[in-house]
Parts: sequence; C-alpha cells; structure tokens
Amino acid sequence: MGPAGRILLAEDDPRVASMVAARLRRDGLDVEVCDDGRDALGSALACPPRLLLVGHPLPGMDGLQVMRALHRVADTPVIVLSRSHDVDSCVGSLRMGADDYVTQPFDPRELAARVTALLRRSEAPGGAAPVLAVAGLTVDLVGREVERDGSRIALTELEHALLTFLMRHPGRTFSRQELMQRVWDFSHGQPSAVTVQVRRLRAKIEPDPSRPRWIKTVHGAGYRFPAQPGETQSGAPQAPNLPEGRHPSW
Repeated sequence: MGPAGRILLAEDDPRVASMVAARLRRDGLDVEVCDDGRDALGSALACPPRLLLVGHPLPGMDGLQVMRALHRVADTPVIVLSRSHDVDSCVGSLRMGADDYVTQPFDPRELAARVTALLRRSEAPGGAAPVLAVAGLTVDLVGREVERDGSRIALTELEHALLTFLMRHPGRTFSRQELMQRVWDFSHGQPSAVTVQVRRLRAKIEPDPSRPRWIKTVHGAGYRFPAQPGETQSGAPQAPNLPEGRHPSW
C-alpha cells in the first residue's frame, strides 16, 4: 500500500510505539512511526495518512497541535493516545476534532479494534468524501489540489488553508481576527494580513475578483463562503477594498 494508505503513528515512547505498530501490522496495516510532533506534521502534510494516531503530549509539537494543523488541509481521522486520565483533557481533545481518545496504558488489541472501526466508518460509501466541491470549484483534501471549472489552480499553503476552512463552514461569517486564530492559529498580528490573503485568493479562484462568487465580504463583520451555489450578496453589501497594511513574515 502506498504512503497515502498508511497509518501515521506519532508517539515518543519507543515501547508503546513498537507495541502499537507491531499489532497494527499484524492486522495488515501499513504503519509509519514518528517520535516527534514536527516530524509527524511534516510527513502528514506532505501526504495525508488514512488515519493519525497521535500521542499527547509529544516533543517538538504537541499531538493536539499536530491534529489541528493537519485538519486545516485534510479530513484525516484521528485517535489521541494520552497519558492523562483527566476528563477535561479527553473532552477538550474531542472538541478540537479528535475522533477517539485512548488513555495509557491500553491493550493493543483494543486500540487495533478502534482503528479498524474508525477506518470502516470514515471510508464507508456515503461517508465524508476527501473532496470539497461546489459550483465548479473543487478542493482535493488529500492531494491538496484545487480546480476551477476543470483547470488546476496553484495555491499557497496559507491560501489553501483559508479556502478549505471557509468551504467547510458555508454560510457562516468569520471576522478577520477569528480567521487568524482558527485558520492559521495566530493569536496576534495585523487583521489586514487576512485581507491580503483574501484578495490574493480571490485573484486566483474567482472568475471576476471584483464581484466575488465564493469568498464573500460581509460589511463590518468579515468573510464567508455562500451557503448555496450562486448565492448573491443581497442584504450584505460588499465592503470597499481595505488597505493591505503590513504583510506578516510568514
């Protein structure tokens, strides 16, 4: 099975990693093991796995941060392997996007069964597709490719993350500050930097950037992706172009 069909296991305890990997491989699964959060994220972004098993905590970058960063570009199922038995930690992980939460120590047979069940649900016909598509605009969440009316469009990582986030929340308006925090995980910075990214994204995906079809401006509130294809901006007049301001050194 190729790299896209692998299970990515991010765990810094070599005993746990070896035990889990051996059990999953016995079940015929392809497993890649990383012992550092940054290495795991780099591998996952280069080629999103079928499923992510991520330790919490992890050196380099915490497992929950790895999960959040990956979910900006791919709908990869995630199981958190935690050393904490605290209920708040479990609830927080699930609210952040984890599909399951397993505390250590655990029986590798039980974990393997959870992995199999989650793969079965996530890959079942009619389940969540790895593609977002609406009115001629298509985003491949696995290959990270974007097409408009069949023509491929090259986006930067920041632009791709912004487009994917808005498409996942159609009809909902987000302020520039919210987008900075939820899309790029920046708690500080110039909101005008979001305006720059929106303008550049529109220039690439919109047939007429001056009359945006997909990335709508909600005057005084922020931006949104239309809930219905072809939705007009009635009741929400287009805000004038804002000054770019200083572009952050991302």
